[in-house]
Amino acid sequence: MTQTRTRLERGRSALGPALALVHTGRAPTRAVLTAELGVTRATAGAVAAELEALGLIQVDSRPLGAAGAQGRPSHRLSIAPHGPVALAAQVHADGFRAALVGLGGRTVATAPGCMTVPADPAHVIDAVVEAGAQLLRETGRRCVGAGLAVPSAVAEPEGTALNPLHVAWPAGAPVRDLFNRSLAAAGIRGEDGEPVTGFAGNDVNLAALAEHRHGAGGGAQHLLCVATGHRGVGGALVLDGRLHTGSAGLALEVGHLTVNPEGPPCHCGSRGCLDIEADPLAFLTAAGREPGPEVSLLQQARDLLREEYATEPSVRAATGQLIDRLGLGLAGLVNILNPDRIILGGLHRELLEADPERLRAVVAERSLWGRSGGVPILPCTLDHNSLVGAAELAWQPVLDDPLAALGVG
Repeated sequence: MTQTRTRLERGRSALGPALALVHTGRAPTRAVLTAELGVTRATAGAVAAELEALGLIQVDSRPLGAAGAQGRPSHRLSIAPHGPVALAAQVHADGFRAALVGLGGRTVATAPGCMTVPADPAHVIDAVVEAGAQLLRETGRRCVGAGLAVPSAVAEPEGTALNPLHVAWPAGAPVRDLFNRSLAAAGIRGEDGEPVTGFAGNDVNLAALAEHRHGAGGGAQHLLCVATGHRGVGGALVLDGRLHTGSAGLALEVGHLTVNPEGPPCHCGSRGCLDIEADPLAFLTAAGREPGPEVSLLQQARDLLREEYATEPSVRAATGQLIDRLGLGLAGLVNILNPDRIILGGLHRELLEADPERLRAVVAERSLWGRSGGVPILPCTLDHNSLVGAAELAWQPVLDDPLAALGVG
């Protein structure tokens, strides 16, 4: 009896780690799951069966190995195709978007983005939550929680947006409380009948988390992410699978590194910061283009780079200028943080792809560690990675303890 109880407890404690392995694609089969967990085949089988019973994963017992292969073929493990989802929301300078994201970082449904962001954070959060609620009604999916990505450092434990410069919100806007209030008002509830819990985080932090678990950052131990989205520049650091957010959630505000001391004034009071030297508006300005209202600044910058880089000297010159500014900032971060991988998102991804050797040369020239071996610099690979990362916040309690999070047992 004691042995049975011990095996059961061991299996229950392994549910979270097992789900995380399947979630991140590191356990495609039951044999790999057994090895990664360090348990017996029987325990791994019981854990997989329990996760399948919870509607989280799918176990396929059809043979995986080729005909004539040695040994018993292992069961394949995958995400349950009709399992629960997290509601993910993102607000940025040019609009907002909602999506439903399942395990494995898979986007199940996305609401069309809106291009108007009111100055009152409560109004925009209500709108994006209603868009998410509509997706839940249309799909009939169970919801485990909700995550919100915002273009600001989010102070902890208060959950306030400390410096939402590009969305005209007041400093210290209580975005997490507003998000939870809106979720409750929209009637978004979990299986226990209670309103789901909402989490909030900085958009680049969440992009880095998503890329580490499902994209270009997979396997990195010290992952640095730098990105420019619709306005400004953000950074994030993932250490051993966890976001490094500092003592109060405010770490890695890389946008306020000075890369041009003679540059224009920044919102922070300094001059020539990455935030205004290497974002889409800076690129359009350097190329001599007047931004229009038709599409987002990010889309305008991307279109210009893709369509005219090869033919327009002004666009090539602007690209070189931004690459040099970005490379200078990256080199300083490499000297301080010594990452084993750098990933670039938003317009920075396109700058890297336009002239990868120039960017790597600038980083190597200015970096102590770059000259001695270099650090890989790669483009982000996920579409809407901040949305996927927002969903990761909501999925984390399930990954930590599936039974407790789903109200079972």
